[in-house]
Amino acid sequence: MNVFFRPPKIDDIDQIMQIENAGFTADEAASKSAMMDRILTISDSFIVAVNEKDYPIGYVVGPIISKRYLSDDLFESTRPNQPFGGYQSILSLAVAPDYRNCQIGNKLLSALEEKCRLQNRKGITLTCLESLVPYYKKHGYQLEGLSESQHAGVAWYNMVLELANTPNEF
Repeated sequence: MNVFFRPPKIDDIDQIMQIENAGFTADEAASKSAMMDRILTISDSFIVAVNEKDYPIGYVVGPIISKRYLSDDLFESTRPNQPFGGYQSILSLAVAPDYRNCQIGNKLLSALEEKCRLQNRKGITLTCLESLVPYYKKHGYQLEGLSESQHAGVAWYNMVLELANTPNEF
């Protein structure tokens, strides 16, 4: 299967929301307005995987932040990204149900990492459920303990992928 990557388009919102709602509980999932804000504000750190027909089948998105770990306010409001440095956060990594077990998530993580290296990001940071810790460890992310996040009222774990040869200042 051929998979292509591109920034999001406004017209993708319905497919992106279907993927978001299939991948997260109602409490965890972003609202349509929050996702639209991400498309409009941080399309430079929003990668959409599409099939041969340019139909969205997965995505990864998150703002560039100065801190090592995510904070809950990132799920509520979106600010434009700095062009270089900082940490790439991941608020959502999701794949359409029909395309799961096709390595789409792995390919999205690789595409994001490549982009982050080009932009001299310090690393990539995310929070995940305990059940996903092994998945991210397999991709080189280090478990850095329980997150302070109260998002959706569940326990989240901090995971960070350090990127070599990046500046120490944001």
